[in-house]
Amino acid sequence: MKMSYNLNLSQTQKLIMTPELKQAIEILQYNSVELNEFIRQELLNNPLLENPKNEESQHDKKEENVEKSEKEIDDIDWKEYFSDYDRTKTRNNFKEEKEEVVFQNFVTNETTLTEHLLFQLKFTLLGREEKVVAEYIIENLDNNGYYQLTDMEIIEKFGIDETILEKILDVLHDFDPVGVCSKNLRECLLLQLKRREKKYPVAEEIISSYLDDLAANRILQIAKATNFTKEEIQEAADFIKTLEPKPGREFASMKGIKYIIPDIAVEKIEGEYIIRINEITAPRLTISNYYKKLLSSGNIENNASSYINEKLNAAVRIIKSIEQRRNTIMKVVGAIIEFQYDFFENGKAYLKPLTLKNVADRVEVHESTVSRAINGKYMQSPRGIFELKYFFQSGVSSNAGEGVSSASIQSMIVELIENENSKKPHSDQFITDELTRAGIKISRRTVAKYREELKIPSSSKRKRY
Repeated sequence: MKMSYNLNLSQTQKLIMTPELKQAIEILQYNSVELNEFIRQELLNNPLLENPKNEESQHDKKEENVEKSEKEIDDIDWKEYFSDYDRTKTRNNFKEEKEEVVFQNFVTNETTLTEHLLFQLKFTLLGREEKVVAEYIIENLDNNGYYQLTDMEIIEKFGIDETILEKILDVLHDFDPVGVCSKNLRECLLLQLKRREKKYPVAEEIISSYLDDLAANRILQIAKATNFTKEEIQEAADFIKTLEPKPGREFASMKGIKYIIPDIAVEKIEGEYIIRINEITAPRLTISNYYKKLLSSGNIENNASSYINEKLNAAVRIIKSIEQRRNTIMKVVGAIIEFQYDFFENGKAYLKPLTLKNVADRVEVHESTVSRAINGKYMQSPRGIFELKYFFQSGVSSNAGEGVSSASIQSMIVELIENENSKKPHSDQFITDELTRAGIKISRRTVAKYREELKIPSSSKRKRY
């Protein structure tokens, strides 16, 4: 066998990750917050980029201000101005100057649980040292108002007797909200019972000795262990549910609440669904007119020209990538509306199973592109605000040959349970049989999984007496 070197010319196709393609892929998967942060950084780094919604070119702005001010000065009728001034001068002297109240300057202040308790502590008859201990306990409560420290920790830290600590805790237990500074749920509920004028002996005994059984809805077991009937226990259980298990919850701060700004808005206009990209989450950038004129004039040095050209190419790439992101999201949302048209028309029960491949084939892109396009993005529709991933549901087959989404099955399960007899709640097997009669092929295990996802307790815990 003879071995030799030679040259061959072959033609192959392969994908090359250019910087432009890499940037387009990265921008596509940004959610609204990440995209706006990226745009903010690029506006700082690249002087050729402008956001026409938020800012104007400084040079254009100066020119417009100068032209505007000169035109305004020429248009003023000075004779009429001074005649009006003379007529109002005397009248204004007799007017009292009143400061205008702007309500936007007032800022609301939320009272925290700690501040609320410390305020009440000022009016107690505790001594100075005892108040120091009480302040330490209050400042170490959790957000729900529960006492997190152990008695031994307090005794060792402040060198006090156990009787003094009990005295301090008794005072704190009388504070508002009722049940605060409790060590556990049982103590919290019992404190709330003691503050009520009417006595509830059944509820008190259940909370003291059978709280775990009550949580598991073991009504018959509690009835056997006590002298109460199952009806009395059921009535007491309903009353206990009206008590507050987390007394500090009413002082929860509103600052931690996060609001969703949808990336896409879908509106039904004259029987047709119109897709609109939110300009706040995806602003359109432009090239500065000042630098356009500067490049076209040719009166710049070579170093400055090369710098501007470099920034111009970078700005064009970013604008193209953002516009490509916009178009891809529009196409993906359009395909979603086409597949889930029955959902937008009739509701959650008509949601169909949908995969990334279904949308990718319709839009003629790769599945990974669809995945990036829906990542972290939300849609505002006539049915509410949904994450785009919500429309990609798994499901089971039906007798009609069409798939039924998991969300549709869950809505059917909720409807069956809402209409059940509370004294004879539906079992998972009964729900399975009902769905089978409706033409949905599903197992009891799948029904139990969907029920748990909906946080609906089992039939034994839903039973009432």
